[in-house]
Amino acid sequence: MPEWLPELAAAVLAVVFAITLHEAAHGYAARALGDDTAERMGRISLNPLRHVDPVGTLLVPGVMLVGQLLTIGSVQAMFGWAKPVPVDFARLRHPRRDMMLVAGAGPAMNFVLALFAGFAVHGVEAAAPATGEAVAEFLVRFCALSILSNLVLGLFNLIPLPPLDGGRILVGLLPYRVAMAVAGLERYGILIVLLGLFIAPQIIPAWQPMSWFVQNVVWPVLRLVLRMTGNE
Repeated sequence: MPEWLPELAAAVLAVVFAITLHEAAHGYAARALGDDTAERMGRISLNPLRHVDPVGTLLVPGVMLVGQLLTIGSVQAMFGWAKPVPVDFARLRHPRRDMMLVAGAGPAMNFVLALFAGFAVHGVEAAAPATGEAVAEFLVRFCALSILSNLVLGLFNLIPLPPLDGGRILVGLLPYRVAMAVAGLERYGILIVLLGLFIAPQIIPAWQPMSWFVQNVVWPVLRLVLRMTGNE
């Protein structure tokens, strides 16, 4: 078996679980708050295939994973997104408030999963004599990558730019006229993100927002989670 195969498998599983449960959380929250659109469209599901976005779930993470495995031999960073769960905000009982709750459900799920994965490491290590060293090593690596992928996904989605979850939370907090202007950015949001994060850094070397984001946001929160779960 190639040495990189377990690393790739652990990374893929971690990303799939993080993205799937993130989107499912949006759907469950929307249903609880009055909108069953996602349920009627079959999107309240733990089946990853229902949430796959060809670019965000397959192409971008795939290129990142393979690139890291070929260059440094391990996975140190991951990024991706799923097909958004459809939500009809007009059907929510309290549209502006509930829009924020639905948006926040995805990142909240990711943070819970990161904590769960951190605590799970101790159970995996305790069970190592029974499972065997190879299985235990794989599960520990899966837990580690689950912590990382869930934190990156949860924190990235809190950036206050529609259609990211943070953007929808911001729209719910702003005065109506300003909120409508910000909401109008949603149709261009993903394009702005792709241009700002991936294309602009190739043109302007000094502009490295992802490096700043990882160093100043992800790593501090990661250290906090590791400390809280006894893995520091």
